[in-house]
Amino acid sequence: MHANINNQIVFYASSDRYFWNMKEKKLKVAIVYNEPHPEMYKIPSKKEGTIDFEPYFEVEKITPMEEYDLMAKRLSKSGFDTYCLNIKDNIFAFIEDYRMNKPDVVFNFVEIYKDKPYLEMNVVSLFELLGVTYTGAPPMALANCQNKQLAKRILSSAGILTPHFIFFDKPHKRYQHNLNYPLIVKPAFEDASVGIENSAIVTDDKSLKKRVEFVFQHFKQPALCEEFIDGRELNVAVLGDDNPLALPISEIDFSQMPDHLYNIVSYQAKWDPFHEAYHKTIPICPAKLPKKIELKAKEIALKAFKLMGVRDYARVDMRLNKENKLYVLEVNPNPDLTEDAGFMRSSKAAGYSYVNTLRKIIMLAYRRGKRK
Repeated sequence: MHANINNQIVFYASSDRYFWNMKEKKLKVAIVYNEPHPEMYKIPSKKEGTIDFEPYFEVEKITPMEEYDLMAKRLSKSGFDTYCLNIKDNIFAFIEDYRMNKPDVVFNFVEIYKDKPYLEMNVVSLFELLGVTYTGAPPMALANCQNKQLAKRILSSAGILTPHFIFFDKPHKRYQHNLNYPLIVKPAFEDASVGIENSAIVTDDKSLKKRVEFVFQHFKQPALCEEFIDGRELNVAVLGDDNPLALPISEIDFSQMPDHLYNIVSYQAKWDPFHEAYHKTIPICPAKLPKKIELKAKEIALKAFKLMGVRDYARVDMRLNKENKLYVLEVNPNPDLTEDAGFMRSSKAAGYSYVNTLRKIIMLAYRRGKRK
């Protein structure tokens, strides 16, 4: 495929590679993110004696800001004119930068605004109003995926299995339900495993009441309670827009998880390098699955991707129970794109380099913008 763009740039796409004939300029890419308090990301130092388990991963001393800077440098070396912008909770900083620099593509990494995850969709809505070409999910997809109850209803309406659930939006003396214990209690509108920890698993009415009321008090939002699916955890990365591709499946290996921790990918397992769960949730990619189950998981992931309206890149998290039934837990738009994260792990297994994956995502957005 090749196209002439304003008599300035001709690009050629062949499978996973893009080439530019640069007559006047390179494509300008703005990596836009929101970290209002960068100082919070200093990695605390802990003495070796304070860790009473065998670490599996090395504790990396790199901040998100440094990750974005490295990403920009690598994209620049690959042929883009790339720069980073931290809006620091000030949307006018983005508007002014966009007016001054006029990037061809905004690589959107804004996940929260003014400490409110639900405002993520509002930032993207502004992009739409301004006619900005940006990567990743559109506003409604972000909103629908973040609303866990609504997402489950959308998926279920299309015949996709999700764990049975009940939704509590206000305190009760007794939280009545017809679900089977154990249950997992989640804040209804969070992402990135916020609120998912060992104590989120409850096994009786008393612990359910305690955890639901903790969600009300701590997160100031409703609680979603769903049946805990005991089984294998699968992550299916999907790359593309009109014709998405399911990448090799990654599995979280719980075989080293100690008895006092449930087999879940908790907040600590994702983000706390000094927590035991971080070192006992070990990714395997590609997952060793029977071919029939692998194909079914990919089929479900692609269906969920299209149904939820996400695009460019997403990750569909599933559980495979002991009866070989697949349950979708979450559809994650705009997942983590750091080099050692789950999405990039699947992309690497598919034969794409880190930089080529980033380039693919940029060009998906760019071509979509040109069609508009």
